[in-house]
Amino acid sequence: MNGACPTFTPLQRALHWVMAIAILAMLFIGVGMMSTIEPVYLALVDIHKPLGIAILVLAVLRLIVRWRKGAPPLPAGMPEPMKLAARLSHVAFYALMIAMPLLGWSMLSAADYPVIVAGMRLPSIVPPNAELHSVLWSAHRALAFCFFALILLHLAAALFHAWIRRDGVFEAMAPVRRRRI
Repeated sequence: MNGACPTFTPLQRALHWVMAIAILAMLFIGVGMMSTIEPVYLALVDIHKPLGIAILVLAVLRLIVRWRKGAPPLPAGMPEPMKLAARLSHVAFYALMIAMPLLGWSMLSAADYPVIVAGMRLPSIVPPNAELHSVLWSAHRALAFCFFALILLHLAAALFHAWIRRDGVFEAMAPVRRRRI
């Protein structure tokens, strides 16, 4: 962790907010895909697949930036259980940001469906197998619910730090820095 910087770098904040929008879009697109058999399903799939690959690339980039730049220290007065929860939730976020796209890609590979990004077909990462596809589909769906729950907890924690504790944690990742008077 980099104690010299009271906030995340502008690049870290930009990656956070771009990914937040992309991940929320993915979750809602996924819900839309699961709730329709109309022709719009295929349009949603055509958005979902490349957006998932983009999230995977951004997540890896974000992880590299996090390793290189670190993070501001948590407030000294923050209780240890809250610090542990913050650290564990970040590990869970990075795991899900990487695992979800890989599961989706694997699931499509197992079904022998193409993953096309920018007009280029990506290679299959698992062999075609109907049983494996079913297992991966179930895992992808279950983890999507976990991801949504984690996002809700993250949002609640952010609001708790912004409105109740007012300890600077929210401001460290806020999209716009407020001027202190």
